[in-house]
Amino acid sequence: MDHHVQLQALLAADPLRLRILQQVRDLGLPDCWVAAGVVRSAVWDHLHQRSPSPLPDDIDVIWFDPADASAERDAHLEGRLRECDPSLNWSVKNQARMHQRNDDAPYTSAAQAMTCWPETATAVAVRLAREGTIEVAAPLGLDDLFGLVVRPTARFRSDKQAIYQARQRDKNWPARWPGLRYA
Repeated sequence: MDHHVQLQALLAADPLRLRILQQVRDLGLPDCWVAAGVVRSAVWDHLHQRSPSPLPDDIDVIWFDPADASAERDAHLEGRLRECDPSLNWSVKNQARMHQRNDDAPYTSAAQAMTCWPETATAVAVRLAREGTIEVAAPLGLDDLFGLVVRPTARFRSDKQAIYQARQRDKNWPARWPGLRYA
């Protein structure tokens, strides 16, 4: 089965993640996605044949709009999501400004911003379309995510390698998902 289809089916069968996608869709933001750990952990749990683990510490919501890139706007959006579901720790970031924090060249879209994230398996996002289908953005593909491969992206193989190594130590993913392989 195609990895995109697998991911869509996996998320469609998960009421909690589907509710998150609905809440984010209702914000009506341009180029807006739920990304990173929410998606990654669902796939890795499934591939390890285990029940879904608790959601990540934060729910990463990314969007892209260079005309409205203030941190205050993101804080306002986090507040709106907290009103919908105060049990979740929402993290909303307009990728139009995140290049500054990450010391990268300016991003051109949410998907292009994901190519600068630490791992290929993390650079995956999903959103719920108005008609109810789940759309997938995976600018670096889904093979590593579904292959249980943790691989650094280009910048994290070179000048950001120390950050990548510290992140891997801090995350300690093999303790939760022992089938992971590092490349």
